[in-house]
Amino acid sequence: MAQTMASHSCMAVHHARASVTMKSVKSRAFTGHKHGLSATSRVAIPGRKSVQVSALSVGDKIPEDVNLSYFDSDGNMATLNVADVCAGNKVVLFAVPGAFTPTCSLKHLPGFIEQAAEIKAKGVEMIGCVAVNDAFVMEAWGKSVGADDKVMMLADGSALFTKALGVELDLTDKGLGIRSRRYSMLIDDGVVKVLNLEEGGAFTMSGAADILSAL
Repeated sequence: MAQTMASHSCMAVHHARASVTMKSVKSRAFTGHKHGLSATSRVAIPGRKSVQVSALSVGDKIPEDVNLSYFDSDGNMATLNVADVCAGNKVVLFAVPGAFTPTCSLKHLPGFIEQAAEIKAKGVEMIGCVAVNDAFVMEAWGKSVGADDKVMMLADGSALFTKALGVELDLTDKGLGIRSRRYSMLIDDGVVKVLNLEEGGAFTMSGAADILSAL
């Protein structure tokens, strides 16, 4: 009798824990809806494979409570709230898997630097380059390729912005941790109007010319 009661008690605790776990998972899986995004991240369910929720899409709003870091013209580290900058403005953001990496340094970032004037002439207030690197690395990278005042080098050091958009790229097996998928997008008054989201780190449709042709 005592063994039977103990068994039932253990089963009850197990079910209670499972219920709490699933509630927690559901809560994390859909936090993006409060930002107007389709979904935000990869959610791990104990004992199962992680669940990939979809990335943002055209018509979604940019998250309001996530900041990016950068160095201002005086050499001081500062933070930028993307939603605030986008309010009432046209903004172009593009992301790369990593600073100083070959494709990013030779093609993606230089393309936006070279065509910055043409893009801004179309009414774009700011062009920002986002990467899951710290602000020191982004500042050094920007200086090495002549980003100057043409492209803002925006650091998403803890990948919070990247995860809020649902565009994480897991490169842990390559020793690079969590990075961002490559993309470019046009944001108008906080709403995504154009989104060129690459598969992983591929570079086929997210260049400066692709954004310029959509303006």
